[in-house]
Amino acid sequence: MENSTLLKFTNGTLATIWTDYSIEYKVASILLVILICGVGIIGNVMVILVVLTTKHMRTPTNCYLVSLAVADLMVLTAAGLPNITESLFGGHWVYGYAGCLSITYLQYLGINASSCSITAFTIERYIAICHPIKAQFMCTLSRAKKIIVLVWVLTSLYCVMWFYLSDTKEEVYENAVLVTCAYKVSRNLYLPIYFTDYAVFYVIPLLLATVLYGLIARILFLNPLPSDPTESRRNWKKESSVHGNSRTSSSSTTAASRRQVTKMLAVVVILFAVLWMPYRTLVVVNSFLEKAYLDTWFLLFCRLCIYLNSAINPIIYNAMSQKFRAAFHKLCHCGPQRSEKPPTYSVALTYSVIKETSNGESPDHYTTELDDIHGAAEELLPQRKKLSFKESSLACKDTLASA
Repeated sequence: MENSTLLKFTNGTLATIWTDYSIEYKVASILLVILICGVGIIGNVMVILVVLTTKHMRTPTNCYLVSLAVADLMVLTAAGLPNITESLFGGHWVYGYAGCLSITYLQYLGINASSCSITAFTIERYIAICHPIKAQFMCTLSRAKKIIVLVWVLTSLYCVMWFYLSDTKEEVYENAVLVTCAYKVSRNLYLPIYFTDYAVFYVIPLLLATVLYGLIARILFLNPLPSDPTESRRNWKKESSVHGNSRTSSSSTTAASRRQVTKMLAVVVILFAVLWMPYRTLVVVNSFLEKAYLDTWFLLFCRLCIYLNSAINPIIYNAMSQKFRAAFHKLCHCGPQRSEKPPTYSVALTYSVIKETSNGESPDHYTTELDDIHGAAEELLPQRKKLSFKESSLACKDTLASA
């Protein structure tokens, strides 16, 4: 198998002449790929570090976002960076036979794992908001980790076939011999695989996301208050006038927090649909054409859309999530450093669901929402005196005594 990294000239008599990419194409493709991939790699690494190093950021939803960040990193490094050498060497493959197999495998693994991660956090959001009672047991940190492991195991096994379908080939021209990373069999034999990928990792996730986010929107944006498991428990009892206003404020803050998180995740899904559409459409159209449409500039556009989809998510988190923005600033030492203090719980907040983990990890989904409520209470009610307890057991006793 040819592993040479240089073009070899020959005295063949073939009619086809090999021509290098234009200078304009090389400059545009290299600069844009370096810019997008550089920003994306830095951003996704920051997402992973923020969630792993910040205790209150370790929530089920953020675990899925870490999985998505790892998949995006895989796409940017395995698909984006080789595009630079391809432009430099005029389409010549410089990574050899082993590189062809491994890079092709990692490309499809990252692409499929990112789609599955998006589907996973969409389902998690639906259960957490539309079925809050079940969410206490289903949307937990430990279950999210198990689902992520399962996703990566299944996608890894599914993508193993690319080790057997990829190969390096020599394309002989009149003036050169070009080594490329291509497929072993003809394009027609790949149609079932392409359509399977198109259906399982693009169409089905988008249809599912459309339905589930529609149901979520009905709960969050049409109902006056969010669905909360604790509210159903206290519907039988009238709230006292002393705590009525504070509880209404807390519920409103929780609703606003859930709306913001849902909007952010919905934007991620929408961009996934839009930015993957050119490439997916091209694959489907070429499947029905006798000669595939392979315009160089349009292929570059499709590739850049894919790289942009993998690079833009951290920017969305920073723009739409106050928690991520504060965590990013803290990671970069751009904001004031505040020492972590043991959590305190005010009497007004003791009715919220609090789930502790035995291994010192962050509480689950509902616990983290107390941070938003507590922060909003400090801003909106700075003069209000609160009775705080460092131990949650004392807070519970006070609540029972006041009931």
